[in-house]
Formats: sequence, structure tokens, C-alpha cells
Amino acid sequence: MNTTRALDPMLDFTDQVVLITGAASGFGAMLAAQFSERGAKLVLGDIDEEGLAEVAAQLEGDSVTLRCDVTSEADLAALAEAADEMFGGLNIAINNAGFGHSLGAIEQLDEDTYDTMFAVHAKGVALGMKQQIPLIKRQGGVVINVSSMAGIGGAPMLGAYSAAKHAIIGLSKTAAIEYAADNIRVNAVCPFFSLTPLVTESGIFDKIEGMVRRSPMRRLAETEEVTSAILLLCSPANSYMTGQAIAIDGGVSAY
Repeated sequence: MNTTRALDPMLDFTDQVVLITGAASGFGAMLAAQFSERGAKLVLGDIDEEGLAEVAAQLEGDSVTLRCDVTSEADLAALAEAADEMFGGLNIAINNAGFGHSLGAIEQLDEDTYDTMFAVHAKGVALGMKQQIPLIKRQGGVVINVSSMAGIGGAPMLGAYSAAKHAIIGLSKTAAIEYAADNIRVNAVCPFFSLTPLVTESGIFDKIEGMVRRSPMRRLAETEEVTSAILLLCSPANSYMTGQAIAIDGGVSAY
């Protein structure tokens, strides 16, 4: 018997089918491990097929992996279809795929940067939900869309990223209203900078040291601190929260 599930019955996801985009690293990889430990069946997508295979090899239970470019509706449809064909449906969808852009003020950002950010974040989430929600409607369930603290407030030098992350919150709130009667809860999560490859390998870490010093906890989040909060949001016991943009920020937004 899995002792983790025995210790936290409110977080028992046995036989729940969970779809995660951006699952090859960062939040997505950690979520895959945590859901797998708790009995879920996983459908994992990412453009990084090698990283995806490495993640899947470490999982305890059933999983299927597909290359998925979230700017492609065909890829998002294939991922949802895999959930239905392999596991008979879908209970939880986590639209997590995303990345940042080179630092630059508004006047320095080019059209390609805006196009890429909106294609990955806004269009990727919108088309992801388009494919996922018909499956979740069968029995009800949960959609979590990963936004950012940059989607709640301004993000100097990351204007295109911030704008696209704001769009995710608007999409999440709209979907929450449209599908509440179908017993589907839709929430956005808004992490502060966390110790994921987006930060540690992107070259922006030094640029945000001042922000870290101003945060109440004086540190960035560990990846697992963010993903554990997401698990709590997905719990069947958390049945009345929908349409929210939840800050996971160490108190930054409390100022």
C-alpha cells in the first residue's frame, strides 16, 4: 500500500486521470511525480521528448507521454484523445507549459516576442481547455492553469510574458463561470519566481535578487512548495473554489 496516500486521504488521486502539459521539467515534472505517488494515471505532454521520457521512467504508476507543442491545436487534441483512449476519460487537466523571454522594456520588445508569448501561454491554455473540457464534463473535475505573479501585477522588463499571463487569468475566470454548472472547477495559480529552469537557467536570476530581498520570506519558492499547493487545489475536498487566481508567492502580494 502506498503510505503517502494512507497519510493524506484528502489527497488520494487513485485512478484519477491527470493531464499535464510542460511535463518534462520544472512544475510539470514535479506534479507528475506527486500525482503518480498518489495513484493517478498520467497523460504527459511536452516538446522535450527526451526530458519527458526521463520523467515517465521515474513514475510509479500508469502513464502515457506524447510530444505536445501547445501552440498546435492538433497536438493538444492528440493529448486529450490519449487520455480518453488509454484511460477512458479525464478528471484533471493542468495547463502548465510556458517559458519567458529576454529582458527588455516595452519599447524594446519585438512583434515575434509578443506572438510567441501569446501563442504559448494564452492560445495554449485556451485551446488546451477546448480539448480537455468535453472529457471532464462527463463526470466533473478540475482545470488548473499556471499563470504567474506577473499575471496579477506588472513585471518590469517582462512585458510580453506579463501580458500573456494576465490573459491566462481572464481565460480561467471565464471558463469557471461557463462550466460551473458542469461540476468543473477552473482556477489559475500565480507563483512568484521559483527555483525552476525558467529562473535558474534563463539568466534572469541575478536580475530578480532585489525582488527576493523585498519578499517577506526573503527567498524564492522551492518547486515542490508550488506543486504541493496545486495538489491541494485539485483535491476533491476542495469542491467550492473556482474562478480564482491564487498567489503562491511567499507573501509578496500582501504588501
